[in-house]
Amino acid sequence: MAYWLVKSEPSVWSWDQQVAKGAAGEAWTGVRNHSAKLHMVAMRRGDRAFYYHSNEGKEIVGIAEIIREAYPDPTDASGKFVCVDIKADKPLKTPVTLAAVKAEPRLADMALMKYSRLSVQPVTAEEWKLVCKMGGL
Repeated sequence: MAYWLVKSEPSVWSWDQQVAKGAAGEAWTGVRNHSAKLHMVAMRRGDRAFYYHSNEGKEIVGIAEIIREAYPDPTDASGKFVCVDIKADKPLKTPVTLAAVKAEPRLADMALMKYSRLSVQPVTAEEWKLVCKMGGL
């Protein structure tokens, strides 16, 4: 299993909206960055992803599961980009803020620190375990 982090502005698509989609999940559309696209192509069914509220909140609020691997993004007229389907798995007991991630030296190399604008990022197994612990899981 691989681990990821996906970002969404809560005013555009929030964790609560993702949860409301239930087991059917929702297509993660609208990604228009080639690096993020490559990460989505690498995602496999069953992989897990931190759900990060960007711009408003700036915190990891939940864990999502990849339920459908990459396919053409129906919102992309160019046909160059892909999407995956994700479903909410569980919320973190305590959201992990960007400030908390920055304050943890063991997370200094996390993609969230190095590529702050990238909307889909890999997360190492060690980072995953630590952030889950910080979030009360």
